[in-house]
Amino acid sequence: MRARSGAGPRRPRRPDPMIHGLIARLFGDARPPTVEPAALADARRLAQLHAASFHRGWGTGEFEQLLIDRNVLIHRLRHKNHVIGFAVSRCAADEAEILSVAIDPRQRGRGLSRPLLLSHLGHLAGHGVARVFLEVEENNEPARRLYEHAGFAVVGRREGYYRASAGPALNALVMRRDLS
Repeated sequence: MRARSGAGPRRPRRPDPMIHGLIARLFGDARPPTVEPAALADARRLAQLHAASFHRGWGTGEFEQLLIDRNVLIHRLRHKNHVIGFAVSRCAADEAEILSVAIDPRQRGRGLSRPLLLSHLGHLAGHGVARVFLEVEENNEPARRLYEHAGFAVVGRREGYYRASAGPALNALVMRRDLS
């Protein structure tokens, strides 16, 4: 092998964009989604995700009100340039209530809700929250597993709490987790 003339190490070649694109299509984008504070401009997308996830979806106006409320903390889960999930909590003194957690139906089953929830809980703790409460539909096994794995425990039950447009009213479990 001949020695190169000139000073300094050899610069690596830039990857071919076509090959990089092919690898990304074959193996997926390795960049994980990021959890970050939601902005007022996200209200419409948050409303779409909520409507796709719950019996009665919240509208854009409701999200706009939540986003400007000083006692509400909303985080979005963003992958590339798309908001694919969110978590919303209302804080009062050293307690918070998780109002909603949702993931785009096309993205469910990929383990995305857990890092979203855990990051959201970390932010709540950073705001001085010591205890977090939530209600979850008793029959919603995936959500119950998520909350149980995140350290929540059932502390109560509300009969007929959720009203569906058709069918019987559904029970809610009240869950709690201490952050301190």
